[in-house]
Amino acid sequence: MSIEPSDILLEGRVAVVTGGGAGIGRGIAAGLAAFGARVAIWERDPESCAAAAAEIGGLSVPTDVRDSAQVDAALAQTVDALGTVSILVNNAGGVFISGILETSENGWDALYRANLRHVLLCTQRVARGMVEAGIGGSITSVTSIEGVRAAPGYAAYAAAKAGVINYTKTAALELAPHGIRVNALAPDITLTEGIAAIAPEGAQAHFGDTVPMGRAGHVDEMAGAAVFLASDMASYITGQTIHVDGGTHAASGWYHHPETGVYSLGPTG
Repeated sequence: MSIEPSDILLEGRVAVVTGGGAGIGRGIAAGLAAFGARVAIWERDPESCAAAAAEIGGLSVPTDVRDSAQVDAALAQTVDALGTVSILVNNAGGVFISGILETSENGWDALYRANLRHVLLCTQRVARGMVEAGIGGSITSVTSIEGVRAAPGYAAYAAAKAGVINYTKTAALELAPHGIRVNALAPDITLTEGIAAIAPEGAQAHFGDTVPMGRAGHVDEMAGAAVFLASDMASYITGQTIHVDGGTHAASGWYHHPETGVYSLGPTG
């Protein structure tokens, strides 16, 4: 078997991107469409959902993916308009600071629902459709580097993202007999509207200090990995989490000293 340039193309396939109205999700939706997929965007905000879909000639389906009834309705609308879904990207998520001593039950539940519960709901519903149609497919969930390292102040968020990684492995095993591949993408610092809004003044100039490649990532770089995983180029890849992070995960705490640029581990005098 030899590979062909056409193996990266997604023509004739239907894709769903959750949380595709902005940031990484919007970039991934555009990438999938650029390589030929018919894309439905499931996004809670109707305005950004419609705008993102219009940009790529996709289907706008305003949906709160934390709600199972809305997920069922969104899937029915998508299948009716575009056909059976064979590509799913679980991108929706949210975060707020929540220290262990201050985290309320409601706060924990909110972060779980925003970052993990919908991964179960959407994966389950879309995978059922693939199995019923007798087709294989690709499911990719966006987790975070915080799912594999300590995250002081963000324990609930990090726990949910770690859950995404383990759920990915288990779902990959259960769905492999049906020809459905399940993987995850783990970004670190990626320039999005959300990052720009919460980053302190001047912070962006120092993003590269903690990233071996010396800069923050771009949503298009996440999109490139998502397109690859959805395509036949990744036909033997399942159960994996790919860190699209410029080397941060590999660095394990080593960083560029802000004055010398030399790698340092931990504080330097």
